[in-house]
Amino acid sequence: MVYGETDELGYNVVNDGVHVHDLQATILNQLGIDHEALTYKFQGRRYRLTDVHGKVVSALLA
Repeated sequence: MVYGETDELGYNVVNDGVHVHDLQATILNQLGIDHEALTYKFQGRRYRLTDVHGKVVSALLA
């Protein structure tokens, strides 16, 4: 499956780019894990795997 489009050199995103946080949120969603609720504690602070970003890309799931 191909999603998105790059320029003729394959270097820059032209259409429908997906950030790595969005991709990870989508993968976690398909595994049945809520990416907003999954946190871990590191150096006294709670972190999410997708940081403060990350949205499920529903176009990848269709």
